[in-house]
Order: sequence, then structure tokens, then C-alpha cells
Amino acid sequence: MRNDPLSTQSMDFAVSIIGLVKELKQKKESIVSNQIGRSGTSIGANIREAQYAHSKADFVAKLQIALKEANETGYWLELLFKTEYISEEEYRTLEGACARIRVMLVSSIRTAREKV
Repeated sequence: MRNDPLSTQSMDFAVSIIGLVKELKQKKESIVSNQIGRSGTSIGANIREAQYAHSKADFVAKLQIALKEANETGYWLELLFKTEYISEEEYRTLEGACARIRVMLVSSIRTAREKV
């Protein structure tokens, strides 16, 4: 298990997303729940992959994929809120966590590029 903030927050976020998917499945919502389940858990998986990258370029590429997945997850969260599958409070909580991860990813990508 990794203890750096990005790994920890992405894992916590993935756990929250899995909980959300369970709720959505109980409401018989399967299209968006499948999408957000994939993108929301993929963020942390790509961060984990980046830790064993073959090169700096590979490291940056994995983090960029994680950033794209985080951006996509933000879209699904907004859609779930606008279609009233999640409350405003749940949306703000999850989107806030996702936004913090995006900020850390952008910062990590910039730092890694400067060191290349």
C-alpha cells in the first residue's frame, strides 16, 4: 500500500465510487453506473501503474491517462446530479474529491516534465 497523498486520495475516491455504483445499481441505473465505475476506479489504477513506469515519459503518460479519467468521472458525476440520481451534497462531496485529485495530477505532471 502506498501512503503518498495522491495514491491515498485516489484509493479513497475509488472506494467512494464503488459505493456510489452499488447505490445506482439498487436504483436500477446501469448505463452511467458502469461508466463512472470504470473511470472512477481507473484513476487510482493508472496512478499505481505510473509508480512502476519504464521511463519518465511513461510515468507522465500514465498520469495523463489518470487525469483524463478524472475529468471523465467529473462529467459522469455532473450528469448523475443533473438527472437527480445523486443529491447536490453527494455531488459536491464527490466532485470536490475528484477536483483535488485532478489538481494533484496536474501538479505531478508539471513537476515530472520539468525533471525530464
